[in-house]
Amino acid sequence: MADGQELYDEFGNYVGPELDDSSDEEDSSDDGGGAPDDASAISDDDLSRDGGGRADLVAHGGGEGEDELGAAPGARAIVLHEDKVHYPSAGEVYGEGVRTAVLDEDAMDLEEPIVEPIRRSTFSLMRDENESEDREAYGDGTVKSPGEAAEDLVSDRFVAALAANETTRTRRCLALVGHLHCGKTGLVDLLVEQTKAAPARGFGPFGPKAAMEAHRGGGPRVTDTLQSEQDRQLSIKSAPITLCLPDTRGKTYALTVIDCPGHTNFHDESVASLRVADGAAVVLDAVEGVMLHTEMLLRQVIQEGLPIVLVINKIDRLVLELKLPPEDMYHKLRQLVDSVNAYVSHQSNGRYPKLSPDRGNVVFASSMHGYAFTLASFANQLLDHLDFDNEDGTYEEDGDGDAFGAFRNACALGSNLGPDELAKRLWGNSFLDPRTRTFRRRGGDCSPDPATGAPPRRTFVRYVLEPLYKMYTLCVGEGEADVERSFRGLGVLLSKEQLRSSARPLMRAAFRRYFGPSTGFVDAAVGHIPSPAAAARGKVARCYSGPLTSRAVKAMVACDSSGPLVIHVAKLYAESDGQSFSAFGRIYSGTVRPGDRVKVLGEAYTPDDDEDMAFATVSSVWIPRGRSRTEVMMARAGNWVLLGGVDADIVKTATIVAAGKSNFGGDDGDGEIHVFRPLRFPQAGGESTMKLAVEPLNPAELPKMVEGLRRVSKSYPMATTRVEESGEHILFGTGELYLDCAMHDLRQVYSDIEVKVADPVVGFRETVVETSSVKCFSETANKRNRLT
Repeated sequence: MADGQELYDEFGNYVGPELDDSSDEEDSSDDGGGAPDDASAISDDDLSRDGGGRADLVAHGGGEGEDELGAAPGARAIVLHEDKVHYPSAGEVYGEGVRTAVLDEDAMDLEEPIVEPIRRSTFSLMRDENESEDREAYGDGTVKSPGEAAEDLVSDRFVAALAANETTRTRRCLALVGHLHCGKTGLVDLLVEQTKAAPARGFGPFGPKAAMEAHRGGGPRVTDTLQSEQDRQLSIKSAPITLCLPDTRGKTYALTVIDCPGHTNFHDESVASLRVADGAAVVLDAVEGVMLHTEMLLRQVIQEGLPIVLVINKIDRLVLELKLPPEDMYHKLRQLVDSVNAYVSHQSNGRYPKLSPDRGNVVFASSMHGYAFTLASFANQLLDHLDFDNEDGTYEEDGDGDAFGAFRNACALGSNLGPDELAKRLWGNSFLDPRTRTFRRRGGDCSPDPATGAPPRRTFVRYVLEPLYKMYTLCVGEGEADVERSFRGLGVLLSKEQLRSSARPLMRAAFRRYFGPSTGFVDAAVGHIPSPAAAARGKVARCYSGPLTSRAVKAMVACDSSGPLVIHVAKLYAESDGQSFSAFGRIYSGTVRPGDRVKVLGEAYTPDDDEDMAFATVSSVWIPRGRSRTEVMMARAGNWVLLGGVDADIVKTATIVAAGKSNFGGDDGDGEIHVFRPLRFPQAGGESTMKLAVEPLNPAELPKMVEGLRRVSKSYPMATTRVEESGEHILFGTGELYLDCAMHDLRQVYSDIEVKVADPVVGFRETVVETSSVKCFSETANKRNRLT
């Protein structure tokens, strides 16, 4: 031990005498002598430390005759230092199928993990389309995942067939606009509920909570596709949804409804929706009436030249909250209709037709209680429930009697009058004389009621409002047995679970059973909003920036699916990854398929200057379905679709054409195509006035913030960004809520970084309104120049 310790210093370095040259050892071994004992010991020791990992290598490392002679493993081999294995490999420790990564020190930031975890989207409620890798392609153009639940009454195959159909008579597109909290999203939920398969028992597809307010957890709010919209209980983005709904006659139509936000800060979303829609359904709260944003929207609708359908929603508030008598409720509803007519007539100089319930363009609805009807649909329902067996007006009050006296056909109503003729007599000063069985304009000209001796009431009050009042009274104040007996007389059968529930779920179940599907809304949309082919001429004349004599314009006016491809993109919707967008647009002409090579023409494009043009490939074509999308293999002219793969070069809006030799997809044509006019916001001031200075908390993340601001600008139509001379980045918006939502998206969706913001500032504008009475002048410092 003493000799061994003197060979090394205190640091472990060898300080002993020089060792023999290794070449002498190799020579001695080549002469036929056996390997030294110490060499054999070292080799065996190394093999034992290797755990047998090198045993086969050493055993086969000698000559060919060593195996035959049975030489001991490692007896004649020396393992080099760099070949030694001191620790087991990662594959031996963790097993096969485990991916391991070995990185050098300081090669990554401390906050960055070695293996990046899988990030799942939490801001969007859109259904993930990549849940299943096996996707089945139908022959008619649908691509469907087998794992999707079959909850819809109408299959995706049928929706794809409507998109691929040549005719456009069964398609309509309307924008659902109105003031904040007037029930637009609830009205869409009512329409969506009709497309779902109702359970055998219970309160419908959405359950009893559908009868509650939004802040109490009621209603699914299908078109609120963002988590922030669900948290704030208001719509932030417009959401298109295509529904297959029947009218009163039973004919099915593909109705594309764009649910628009009601807050004034998000007026730009309504403008973008109205640009591609063929009509507007203006929703009013029955209590609030015409509000500030309603007037802004009416002016925008008139500027776009779109037909109007009026929806008076929440009429249940007049009964349950204001507790108006039926006669006063009629005057309130008439005042709402007259106020809208007066405003529209003033803004359009009398060019718009009059809105009136007897014309079928006014819908009465209660989205919370599950019904929406026009006078025509109500007349059809009324005639089904009237008693035609007893026409002499004599009734006996017994225990099983009908509580709905309005349905006792004392005047033989409907015996020689159809639903359409009856609907025209259910509004205004219309009274039914019980003696002569004729309608009169004045109640004084009619005979008194033979049963009560009272003068006759208006037909709208007697046959529409009084039954509603009695149904509400039964649900709120009567017992279970009385409710069951009274509704059974109307043919409304309620389950025990529904009869024993609270008032709101009971009212919704009773009204939904009585009214059935809300076909009145579909009747109003189909009857007063034109089809895509009929509306194309007016849309092209107002929105197209080029001459109206070219071949492309003729194809767009005719809605020709075999003509050149022209798509007007008006809105971009963020994908679930927060990195890309899907483009929502209207196909004016041509047919689009996945894989098509197209030209994306920006807002600054002109035939003389094609700088704002880019080529792209359409990766996917979808039919919007709210929180889900139906992927199709083909969409013809007259459809409203979502396109994937074309968003990289779109800033706000764009015009998409086929990428042929010319702008007509290879056809020579007779002129160059132009773009559709960009969006304008005259009702909202024309531009955003509130600005916010933003800065990343970590200066190294400035490129991420800049890219996030670019995506925010693409997502919000009126949002703009600018870099000041001082270098700070400015975000412009329409208000505090608008900027708050934009900053939420910047932090959580598009960049995922911490951002510092300054106090919001409102940009002021000054102008000259009249000539000054005093002449003023200004001189320069050298007194040689004067400005008067």
